[in-house]
Amino acid sequence: MNENSYGGFQDGADLDAVRQQVQTPLYRHVAKTYGWMFLGLLLTFVTSFLLYATRMVLLFFITPWLPFALLIGKLALVFYLTSRIRKYSVTTARVIFLCYSVLTGIALSPLLLLYDAGSAIFVFGVVSVFFGVMAAAGLITKRDVSGFAPLILFGLLALLLMGVVNLFLGLEGFETAICFIGVAIFLGVTTYDSKKVKDYYHAFEGDAEMLEKVSIYSALNLYLDFINLFLYLLRLLGKRK
Repeated sequence: MNENSYGGFQDGADLDAVRQQVQTPLYRHVAKTYGWMFLGLLLTFVTSFLLYATRMVLLFFITPWLPFALLIGKLALVFYLTSRIRKYSVTTARVIFLCYSVLTGIALSPLLLLYDAGSAIFVFGVVSVFFGVMAAAGLITKRDVSGFAPLILFGLLALLLMGVVNLFLGLEGFETAICFIGVAIFLGVTTYDSKKVKDYYHAFEGDAEMLEKVSIYSALNLYLDFINLFLYLLRLLGKRK
């Protein structure tokens, strides 16, 4: 009896050891991905603050083409990162992501002139909580989320269309509705992208180089989710100067 119990204990211990050995690389991949995301966010906010502190942010008011140049640059980087992921090196992927973070920091720096710093910090805290909860949900769930991709794409396109329409209408109530819808959509997208971090790991588990690349790709997606949540909530909750 004691011998059987001991054997059962050994089997259970061996099973736990195997499970831990399998899961540890996945956890490292997830941690690395979120580490890159946080590095990108830090670089963005440091860039914005430096431009604000040195008053270089005022260049936006004397060079009207600058926002468009930044937008084109950011779109080009995202397109290159997503469309040629199998061709460029890991170092190139990292450089592209960091450059994108800097460009976003430059583009967001005028917000420091428009919003009270205290309210911006408050919104950042709220976004961090919301993002953390939804990202954790994505990591925990075992459900296949690939079926939600068309729905997410439709929601993002609808959100973009509503934003363009309101550029011409300028309706405050419609703007508020867009912000609420944007928050809801990007909370869902955060869960989706968080789950995809694990899915990409399992898809490229035997390819170390691709794992490094999809880690950066996933970090960019999560970074964009956080930034968009921050912008929509800032428009809802931020206190203008």
